[in-house]
Amino acid sequence: MTDKITALYCRLSQDDMLQGESNSITNQKAILKKYAEDNGFSNPVFYVDDGVSGTTFERDGFKAMMADVEAGKVGIVITKDIISLN
Repeated sequence: MTDKITALYCRLSQDDMLQGESNSITNQKAILKKYAEDNGFSNPVFYVDDGVSGTTFERDGFKAMMADVEAGKVGIVITKDIISLN
């Protein structure tokens, strides 16, 4: 068993809010928590950016998560969606 953090990252931009409840931070948290529990990922910690564009890395939650990654505290990062900008 590890004491490393399972980082659960949630982000919602102002544009995403137009898509309704399916993208809400509350819904993302529930989905990510269930996924972590169902797959044996322990020590979950949420990092959240609400109302911040994904086009910038100047997001408080993201920066806090990356600081923990770089400090060796995080074992895995889980997000609800990955979107390619290519």
